[in-house]
Amino acid sequence: MHQHIKITPLIKLFATVCSLTLAVSLAACGNGSSSASSSSSSPTTSSSATGRDSTAKLTGVTAKGALGKKPTISFKTPLKASDGASAILQEGDGATIKDGDRVCYQGIALSAETGKEVQSTWEANTPQCDVVVNSKSLGAARYKLFEGQKLNTTIAIASTDTSQTTSSSGSYVMALTFVSLSKALTRAEGDKVTDIPSNLPKVTLASNGKPSIDLNGYTPGKTLVVQTLIKGKGATVKDTNTVSANYTGWLASDAKQFDSSWDRGSASDFSLSQVISGWKKGLAGQTVGSQVLLIVPPDEGYGSTAQNSIPANSTLIFVVDILAAY
Repeated sequence: MHQHIKITPLIKLFATVCSLTLAVSLAACGNGSSSASSSSSSPTTSSSATGRDSTAKLTGVTAKGALGKKPTISFKTPLKASDGASAILQEGDGATIKDGDRVCYQGIALSAETGKEVQSTWEANTPQCDVVVNSKSLGAARYKLFEGQKLNTTIAIASTDTSQTTSSSGSYVMALTFVSLSKALTRAEGDKVTDIPSNLPKVTLASNGKPSIDLNGYTPGKTLVVQTLIKGKGATVKDTNTVSANYTGWLASDAKQFDSSWDRGSASDFSLSQVISGWKKGLAGQTVGSQVLLIVPPDEGYGSTAQNSIPANSTLIFVVDILAAY
C-alpha cells in the first residue's frame, strides 16, 4: 500500500499464528477498515471479512487474575465459535475509554483447538497501540464493544483463519487487556518552527492538514535532509518504535505526488525497522505530534530500483505527521 514502506505485518502478536495483524483482525471483525499493510498494494489480511460476525457472543471463555495483570484464560477445548464473536472477560477499574482515544493493550493468542497459548505480549511488555476507537476504523459492533470500557478490562475475540494451508492455520482466541489510553492525533500538533532554511521546498497545509509543496527552485543534494516543521510535545520516537503517521510523498524532480495517507483517509502504522533508511534516520529522535520534512536521496531510499511510480535513482520528498509511537 505504501510505496516507501518495506514491510511485513506490522503488529506481531498474531502474525506467527494466522498471518493477521491485530488491527486487521479487529477491524475486519467489525467490518471496518485498517491502515495496516504488508506490501505496497494490498492490506494485510489472510481471510476476508465475509462470514465474520462481530455481533456474536463468545461463550465458555473465562479469565482469572488481578486486573491489569496477565490473565489466565480458560475454556473447554476444542472451542467452537463464530469468527469475530466476542466477550468481556474482566471488567476494568481504570479510566473510561472514549470516542477518539488511542488505546494500548496487552494480548494473548490461544489455540481454540488445544487451549494452549501461542503468542503473548505480556512477557516482553510490548503493548500494542494500533487501535483508535472510532466507528470508521473498528466498525459499529466493535466500536460498541470498546467505547465506554475501562482500562484493565480484558476482552476475548474469536478468530478463524481458513485461508492458510500451513500448520499455523486454525482458530484462535485473542484475549486483549486495555492498559493505557491517550488522545488520538489526526495531524501534527505543537509549535511551528520559524528558522526553516529559505532554500527548502515550501510546504502549505490544507484545512484538513494534508500538505502540498512548492519546490521553490530546490536542487536536491546527495545527503538526507531532515527539517522539523512543527515541534510536537509528545514522547521521543525511538528507532525501534512502530509509528502511526499521516504523510504525503513527492518526486523531487517534478513535485509529482506518488503516495499519500491523507488521500486514503486513514493514518498508517509501520515499524521503523521495516522502512527505508531515510525514514528511520529522519523520524527517530523526533517527538510525537511533530511534522517533519524529509528529502531522501536515492541511497537512503530505493537506489537504482524502480518502485511502481517511483523511477530508479529518485530523490523523494515527504512531509510526515507523527501521530503516535509505541
